[in-house]
Amino acid sequence: MAVRYLLDTNIASYVIKGSHATVWRRLARVPPSQIGISAVTEAELHYGLAPRPDASRLEKLVREFLLRVEVLPWNSEAARCYGRVRAALEVEGKPMGNLDLMIASQALAAEAVLVSNNRAFSRIPDLRLENWTK
Repeated sequence: MAVRYLLDTNIASYVIKGSHATVWRRLARVPPSQIGISAVTEAELHYGLAPRPDASRLEKLVREFLLRVEVLPWNSEAARCYGRVRAALEVEGKPMGNLDLMIASQALAAEAVLVSNNRAFSRIPDLRLENWTK
């Protein structure tokens, strides 16, 4: 089954750290095969570990998380969505961070629901968005 829900970096961090009970309850209702992250989120998770070489417990949690979710590779369809959405947001005078925009574009390309508590994503037309922290 294809990924139905794409977790952004903040939601992935909540899952990894077990720090948000509401996110865990919602995640428990979704088959694991329907959960994924962007390769961009994977990069951000590795970046978060880089300045913490002594964080072996957190590194183990990240590795275990990455074994359990599908990591969607960045592809041409996501790149096309990125170009179109970034241009539209800039014309509207509402640009956003490139990494967040890459994650959102990948959700659009995969026809997945982006799971995030970042309100900036609501500016992207046609992006299906859910906030599992509420």
